[in-house]
Amino acid sequence: MRTRRGAPIWLIGPTRFAGMPRSQARIGIAMFVLLLAACLTALGSPGPRPSAGSGSAPNVAAADAAPPGQTDLLLYQTIVDGVRSGSPYYSVAAETQRMGHYPLKPFFAIRLPTLAVVQAALSPVLANLLLLLLCVGTILAWVHRLRPETTGLVPLGIAGLLVVAGLYVNLDPGFAVFHEVWAGPLIALSLAVRRPGHWLPAVAFGLSAMLIRETALLYVAIMAGFAWTEGERRETLGWLAAIAIFAVVLAFHAYAVALVTGPLDRVSQGWSGLEGFGFYVKLATISSGLDLVPQWLASLLLGTSLFGWIAWRDPTATRALAVFAAYAALISLLARSDNFYWALITTPLLLVGIVFAVDGLRDLIAAARDTRRITVTRVIR
Repeated sequence: MRTRRGAPIWLIGPTRFAGMPRSQARIGIAMFVLLLAACLTALGSPGPRPSAGSGSAPNVAAADAAPPGQTDLLLYQTIVDGVRSGSPYYSVAAETQRMGHYPLKPFFAIRLPTLAVVQAALSPVLANLLLLLLCVGTILAWVHRLRPETTGLVPLGIAGLLVVAGLYVNLDPGFAVFHEVWAGPLIALSLAVRRPGHWLPAVAFGLSAMLIRETALLYVAIMAGFAWTEGERRETLGWLAAIAIFAVVLAFHAYAVALVTGPLDRVSQGWSGLEGFGFYVKLATISSGLDLVPQWLASLLLGTSLFGWIAWRDPTATRALAVFAAYAALISLLARSDNFYWALITTPLLLVGIVFAVDGLRDLIAAARDTRRITVTRVIR
């Protein structure tokens, strides 16, 4: 027997939990509690706060520490300034990383030149304005995307504010040199505009994200996988074409890095932080508007948001969940405590799930408490 769905609160359509059998709903509540408990493990996880003076050089051995005052923010800003002054990108990047005791090997220890070259070609004011326009475009795209899904202006306005909260760090001009600050909104924008049969803009935004930050490849691969499993062959080819273009660019990048590095240059110690899921939650909370509330509350809100994405019955939600899970696994296994900005690639959308969680929790609790019985009456004539 299945339960009835109550009247819509914030979502027009039913959630995944609407009409769920009571036994399954009770299991769902238990899983939700476990999700919240997993998020609370962030209370014991490391993670620097995202400020200009708190970073540390990535992949630097303890015995060969970076110079005092050296941060990732300073590194990327110095590279942009060098390119703006007329120096070739790869020469500037290699020399700056040597001076900061950063590794230059393997080749992806040096970022792709896309962001630095674009920022160097613009004045700082124009570069910050471009980032602001990207963030505003992301907010408007998601408001437009959710308009037909919500019951009125209140949930729609809250959804827009939650996107703003997710872009908390992205809207700070001081972090504009971080590659994830640009790649994250591009991925969010790609998800917002993708529709069946209308995928070209989504692919273009995904490719742009990859050309700025290599880890965006994970998002594009996920989107290609979904397109293939759903039988969207042309869309699948579009995502694969984006990956092929990125592979060619990456090959040229590897060659260019080889020309400016030598046998004495430092080699990365690798990415094997193994910090766990709580670490991802910690980084996601301090890299979003949740940084303004206590960590315990931020962890619970993030867990509720993830639950909301599970509740929303829509193909976009399924894709978003896969993206969140993939990057959560990547950060949990590979990121170190100085890599807080890795989470910025998922934070623009993460908190929107709170809107979906309202109806989802109501439906789940209602299903778990359902006490209806079927009474069979025999009629004797």
